[in-house]
Amino acid sequence: MSAIEVSGLSKTYRRRKKPPLRALDGLDLTVADGGVHGFLGPNGSGKTTTIRALLGLVRADVGELHLLGRAVPEGLPKVIGEVGALVETPLFFPTFSGRLNLRLLAETAGVAPARVDEVLEIVDLGERAEERFKAYSLGMKQRLGIAAALLKVPRLLILDEPTVGLDPAGIRDVRELIRRLGHDGRTTVFLSSHLLAEVEQLCDHVSILARGRCVASGPVVEVLACSSFSDVRVRVQHLAEARRVLERAGYRVVQDGPTLRVHAVAQPENLNRLLGEQGHWVSELTPVAVDLEAVFLQLTGDAG
Repeated sequence: MSAIEVSGLSKTYRRRKKPPLRALDGLDLTVADGGVHGFLGPNGSGKTTTIRALLGLVRADVGELHLLGRAVPEGLPKVIGEVGALVETPLFFPTFSGRLNLRLLAETAGVAPARVDEVLEIVDLGERAEERFKAYSLGMKQRLGIAAALLKVPRLLILDEPTVGLDPAGIRDVRELIRRLGHDGRTTVFLSSHLLAEVEQLCDHVSILARGRCVASGPVVEVLACSSFSDVRVRVQHLAEARRVLERAGYRVVQDGPTLRVHAVAQPENLNRLLGEQGHWVSELTPVAVDLEAVFLQLTGDAG
């Protein structure tokens, strides 16, 4: 059974004095159990709308959604106790301590008080639990939000842009926490982000959205491998002259130290022939490892 199944999901928002906005356009998505699944796309690609539909916060116009094997929204009450979510900025009582905020949430949800101390340790806030929420840094507030989402020991943890607005230290702490949670063998983490480095560092699988549709999905290494183009590093004696030759042929070229980096090359051997015909003998022709940014830009086009 998959943690998330989405089929043919579409959602259009009606807007006053503006044309309708199609947020989702026949989205298909599968998230397998276990690990960290990155949900990647430019701002406005439909990531948050998808998450809100999964949690029953908006109703799709058409399509099917299943969460932990239950249809949404009809079956959501039967599985919501196994789902933790952090969508947008977490809200807590500012003058209450982190521990007291969680205790109130646990009592409301029928969760044993001992679980509060467990989740505080999981998110590394045990030593700061008695401090007031308003005194927390942004990173600590975000980690407390994740702690709240973990109170019910969820099988599925949904995080929507959890590092937005954080400083580098806060980003590092939240990323390390997500990495631990995704590999504890008990929780599937569904991580929405527009940050390419975040997804590449943390995720086992990735789905890439563009204009409300999934344009690529699979293990990160396979999605990287499916790119039909890669950059190539070229070393020649006369860089400036060789660069002009390549640019006249339509290639995008930047100088990278003592070499030229040529973008989006389908057939590297053509570079060697082109330069050789113009009297530039190539001493190095090396493919540059494809990264998620290159694949993302290729797949999403002008979506960003």
